[in-house]
Amino acid sequence: MELKRTAYRFLSKWKESENRKPLIIRGARQVGKTTLVRQFASEFDHFVELNLEREKERTIFELDEINKILNAAYLLKGKTISKGSLLLFIDEIQESPKAIALLRFFYEERPDIYLIAAGSLLDFALKSVASFPVGRVSYLYLSPLSFEEYLDALDQRPAIETLKQIPFPNFAHSTLLDLFHEYAMVGGMPEVVSEYVGNKNISKVIPIYHNLWQSFKDDLEKYARNATERNILRHILGSAPSEPDRIKFEGFGQSNYRSREVGEAFRALDLANIIRLVYPTTALKPPVSTDRKKRPRLQFLDTGLLGNALSLQSDLLHIQDMNDMHRGRISQQVVTQQLISIETRIRYQPHFWVREEKDSSSEVDLVFHHGKYVIPIEIKSGKQGKLRSLHQFVERSDHPYALRMHGGNLSIEYVKTPAGKNYLLMNMPYYLATKTPEYVDYFVTNHRL
Repeated sequence: MELKRTAYRFLSKWKESENRKPLIIRGARQVGKTTLVRQFASEFDHFVELNLEREKERTIFELDEINKILNAAYLLKGKTISKGSLLLFIDEIQESPKAIALLRFFYEERPDIYLIAAGSLLDFALKSVASFPVGRVSYLYLSPLSFEEYLDALDQRPAIETLKQIPFPNFAHSTLLDLFHEYAMVGGMPEVVSEYVGNKNISKVIPIYHNLWQSFKDDLEKYARNATERNILRHILGSAPSEPDRIKFEGFGQSNYRSREVGEAFRALDLANIIRLVYPTTALKPPVSTDRKKRPRLQFLDTGLLGNALSLQSDLLHIQDMNDMHRGRISQQVVTQQLISIETRIRYQPHFWVREEKDSSSEVDLVFHHGKYVIPIEIKSGKQGKLRSLHQFVERSDHPYALRMHGGNLSIEYVKTPAGKNYLLMNMPYYLATKTPEYVDYFVTNHRL
């Protein structure tokens, strides 16, 4: 089936832009970059696709002039380009650092051509680009399908329309929570979603998860400098799903690997967007700075992949609250995945908040930057009295706003910390995570102590 992506609207605006630049689509392998561009190609008179993993197509970019490159591409693809709009798509552009550098000349010499490039491992190639076209390209970051895109794949139009209402009507809560549990089980990888929507049988897609995970391993091993690095990457990919929330590099996964070796391997996985390193911040107001001296936690590309690795998918079919799954890790993963999917122009970097002192420590699951505020987000169920870390943040903050993502209804409470500070707590169902910017704006604009 053909999946509809919200990023298509981004491409349409890019096409109509007066100051259009070559566009690089970034994101992990298999999140749908190539499919998206092929769908978008229907809006053009001509379409030429090059895949630089193929040597013949890669060597075209050894030519020294843009028009020679274009003529060689037309000839290779058997295209006769006459009048009309042309979309040139350069896939897997990271395979040719020279092709990346040449993007600036497409911008300067052939602005009439609509050029899109894509690369799942582009960040690895940037080290080899002598002259990156800074300021002459724009970016689109593509993630796995969000919950709303998943609903669209299911043709759940009433649910999508209901989600657009702010504040959300609570009468639809039970239905949407069930759909969100299903989404958390399946995940947002396009190939998995397409197969699952067709038959609603989770066992049918398990081989796809395995193939995807293996393809990630095969890709990354190409960038390992030696056998030791390849072994570490294999070890991490095998051990990471079962590790606790925050990790140590030294001896990761009960290994004998050193901190530096494991750290380098994790940074490679982070560059590939397969397993992101989410570091804490101690900031209570903007800017939200990253504290890399403290232990990070892991954010997987897709919750469906993680659930499959942990064999949790059958359990997700019958739960009442995701916070009960794997010590709350699944709910934390899927909410963070939704926040990452919101941002398409930059690579969104999530943070959690910590206060680590000699006699006590606190940790808030996420923070969200909104205007002049850094707003804490807890991802859990439970009563106000159990929100100890959230209270600690609020008592040190200069504003009265806090969020809790949970399995319950939407509500706003007036709360008092143990130290006596009053604040406002907005309880949001998990499935509203992609609407966080809109709900925070609604919360801050319409509610005062």
